[in-house]
Amino acid sequence: MTVAAQTTNDRWDNIKQFIKDYGWCYIFIALPFLLFLVFTVYPLITAFVMSFQEYGVMQSTFIGLDNYKYLLNNDIFWKAMGNTTIYTLGTVPVNILISFFLSLMIFPLNKRSQTFFKASFYLPAVTSGITMSLIWLWMFDPTRSGLMNIILSWFGIGQQMWLASSDSALFSLMLMTYIGGHGGGVILYLAAMGGIPRSLYEAAEIDAAGWWSKMKNITWPLLKPTTLYMLITGVIGSFQVFEATYVMTQGGPNFATTTIAYLIYQHAFEYYQFGLAAAEAFILGIVIIVISVLQFKYMSSDVEY
Repeated sequence: MTVAAQTTNDRWDNIKQFIKDYGWCYIFIALPFLLFLVFTVYPLITAFVMSFQEYGVMQSTFIGLDNYKYLLNNDIFWKAMGNTTIYTLGTVPVNILISFFLSLMIFPLNKRSQTFFKASFYLPAVTSGITMSLIWLWMFDPTRSGLMNIILSWFGIGQQMWLASSDSALFSLMLMTYIGGHGGGVILYLAAMGGIPRSLYEAAEIDAAGWWSKMKNITWPLLKPTTLYMLITGVIGSFQVFEATYVMTQGGPNFATTTIAYLIYQHAFEYYQFGLAAAEAFILGIVIIVISVLQFKYMSSDVEY
């Protein structure tokens, strides 16, 4: 047998052994990988191509960058981007701080009490967003029958228009998250606090450190990985806010609550401008990716993993 033939036989033997050892592994991951290609990769590619078209069910026309040019010169698009940015800046940092201080108050409690508060704060997270929006829609009723106006009347404050006024509509959507959007953050912070060595606090107590000093110099620094994670995921979620806008305001009044996700929905499923909606979706995706990369690059430099 020649050297070349022997080498070929060795290669086939190695391939057969590899299939024998790992073949079932690839068979088991084949179906999930196929589903990923069909339901994730293919729609992404199709949407990307669609963003360069004037898309129609029967016929599509390639128009190059016209969809992107139109959006970059469209006032409503920039209004939606501005609303989304304000919503993100106004909710994510505030909700992180609220979740942090709620966790500080819950953590010293016994296990049973912690479990009760975890479940209580997390309940809105597992409730349908549509259901929660309908409840808040009643609470924000501009008449005196709305719960928020009833509460204000106890303090002698007149009824507010809430969602019916362009001056307060976006803030009203933000207020929803301040009151009921902390379940995930509380769970994450409590889990992270449980991993901080007790010896650090004991050493601080020996040095007569107070509550504020221990929180500032021990708890908060050691929770930076959790805070970074919450910041990144919070920004991603806020830039995609849709349900509350769809149910409660439909983008109004006067586009005051039109977010980029709601604008995508309108162009795609109300105006049937699928090419324009695809272009908006990719612009939104690029913005989210850029912000996430910048956050991770500049805010994780002093985070220990």
